Amino acid sequence: MQVVIIGSGNTATIVSQLLQANGFYISQVISRNIKHAEILANALNCSASDFSSPMDETADVYLIAVSDKVIHEVVNYIPKNNKLILHTAGSVSINVLENVTNQFGVLYPLQSLRKEIDAIPEIPFLVDGNNKEVIEMIMQIGKKISSHVAFANDNMRLKLHLSAVIVNNFTNHLYTMAADYCKKEQLEFDLLKPLIFETANRLKNSYPNQVQTGPAIRNDTTAIEQHENLLANYPELKALYIYFTKQISSFYR
Repeated sequence: MQVVIIGSGNTATIVSQLLQANGFYISQVISRNIKHAEILANALNCSASDFSSPMDETADVYLIAVSDKVIHEVVNYIPKNNKLILHTAGSVSINVLENVTNQFGVLYPLQSLRKEIDAIPEIPFLVDGNNKEVIEMIMQIGKKISSHVAFANDNMRLKLHLSAVIVNNFTNHLYTMAADYCKKEQLEFDLLKPLIFETANRLKNSYPNQVQTGPAIRNDTTAIEQHENLLANYPELKALYIYFTKQISSFYR
């Protein structure tokens, strides 16, 4: 199956590598930045172009892997030849593609992707399409590149995207605030990494509420007061500490 990749960032890079490694032929990489397109195309041994050049119209699949906010712009460059057109966004409806082809859908990687990573992590893919036949076609593509493929319509995908923001982006910002606190207090943040990894590892076999620990769930008011006093000079972090402590205490009460 011949694929044109539209995009050259993190998602485009990782998904195209997965496709190529599993028997798909990548014929072209297209990006607004021709230099970025050439970098990815060289890695995939295919042609590169920007949107000022003709798009390969012989492909079977056109995969749009760009930022969510520009998908509606990119759609206008795709030939209206009724080939299978997919986007990879979690928060964009499949209907953004409906005026371009009669076969369209989504192949959304539910994972934080960075093109610089040494090894591609496990990536669940969420699939949707404009009819049952298209959904099955996309499912088969997904199953060739992942062992975790599931159907998710626009509403389901958006809710999972929201959940992903909470568990990934929000959590990482908490790590950032803790690392900043450690730096200012001349503490070694690396000492916390085994705890971070162990907490995440426990979720492999348990639901999150089954592994909750800490002073809030124990109602350890002495420790909580000590922590709040330590955060007197860090009002934003203190506000978060108080908020999460109340939330945890209330949830388990």
